[in-house]
Amino acid sequence: MVEFGTPYWWEDGADLPDLPNIPPKTSELTIIGAGYTGLNAAITARRAGANVLVLDAGVPGQGASSRNGGMIGVHTRILQQELTRSFGADAARALLSEAPAAFAFTKGLIEQEKIDCDLQLTGRIVLSWTKTGQNKLETVADQMLRETDTALQVVDRTELCDHINTDRYFGGIVYQDHGGLQPRKFHDGLLDIALREGVKIVQNCAVTGFKNDLKGFEITTANGVIHTTKMIVATNGYTRKPFRWLTRRFFPLPSFIIATEQLSKDVIANIAPKKHMMVETRAKHCYFRISPDGTRIIFGGRASMVPVSPEFAAKRLRATMVDIWPQLKDVKITHSWRGYTGFAFEQMPYVGRRDGYHFAMGYSGSGVALAPYLGMKLAYQALGDDRGKTAYSLTTPQTRWFHPGGWPYFLAAGELWYRQVVDRLENRQSARDREK
Repeated sequence: MVEFGTPYWWEDGADLPDLPNIPPKTSELTIIGAGYTGLNAAITARRAGANVLVLDAGVPGQGASSRNGGMIGVHTRILQQELTRSFGADAARALLSEAPAAFAFTKGLIEQEKIDCDLQLTGRIVLSWTKTGQNKLETVADQMLRETDTALQVVDRTELCDHINTDRYFGGIVYQDHGGLQPRKFHDGLLDIALREGVKIVQNCAVTGFKNDLKGFEITTANGVIHTTKMIVATNGYTRKPFRWLTRRFFPLPSFIIATEQLSKDVIANIAPKKHMMVETRAKHCYFRISPDGTRIIFGGRASMVPVSPEFAAKRLRATMVDIWPQLKDVKITHSWRGYTGFAFEQMPYVGRRDGYHFAMGYSGSGVALAPYLGMKLAYQALGDDRGKTAYSLTTPQTRWFHPGGWPYFLAAGELWYRQVVDRLENRQSARDREK
């Protein structure tokens, strides 16, 4: 039986606490969103002495914070020249310099708070789908070795079998400062800390409107009105009305994941000898890993750029997985689910302020390491504390003419373009490269 729609991670986590759904009438600092960002912002602000209220439109953590692939590492999505074109040379250097601090912070948070979330520092390998992709990876590696302190290793095709048993790729880069965790258990740990610190958390309490007044904000929710001095928005890929300015600049991109049935140790050792976190260079952007207990493959990717059923997504992802590992053709799928990644058009997160409220979002697939760290920075900024200084506030999120806000309907055109054009061209090039 396949658990369609239910994340594999939800099988292994603490019982959720019985939280209220009626908010208090007043608060000093109100945080909207009880994922990684909102909870660590709440913990930080509470420890700084603030009275903190956290609101969640649903059950805390049941968005992306417990639906993601559980990969954690230094943000390496964008190269310096791309950052320089978008934000200028000074901001680009600052962003690249600060990225390792985010990973170190979140790793340290887990260790210092003794959060039992199966943190495993396995490294991450980025796999090249074509020879051209491998050449680009080697250029990336050369630049990063010259300009950053990133620990990495270039792997050519002859060495690839030491990392992954497939003939589909032409090499890769192994990043040492990466690993994996169990995302539901990580969220459970943050939630437990926040409650122990005295943070008030209210669930099933969607914000329907807000307005500024001389004393702060009046927040209207489905279950009552709150008067608060300061407000933080930490909803990332689940940002909706009434925050139209944010919804024009950050959009939800669906990401789909499947989990296999339990596999033998011999099978796991054969297909993924070093149990790295694994991602690839092709536009389909598959990402996959071994589960923390070492028995399953967790496989995600672009099954679609628009919402489709978990049954449909499972068929597409399974076919892609078997294309990479034909030896898994008889393996069954036990779970298929989706979540929403918060994307910015520049694929970089932002910490900022708008209409008096503070926000952090746009992690673009790197939220496990960045969200807790930027939640901490966000809290300090809201409290007027200099410790909130961050390079992620040096930029301003931009929108595009084709996205007026709300649901990103432009993704339907993107789905057609990538599936009918980009994917086919990449697959043809890969096939030609393998024939040479």
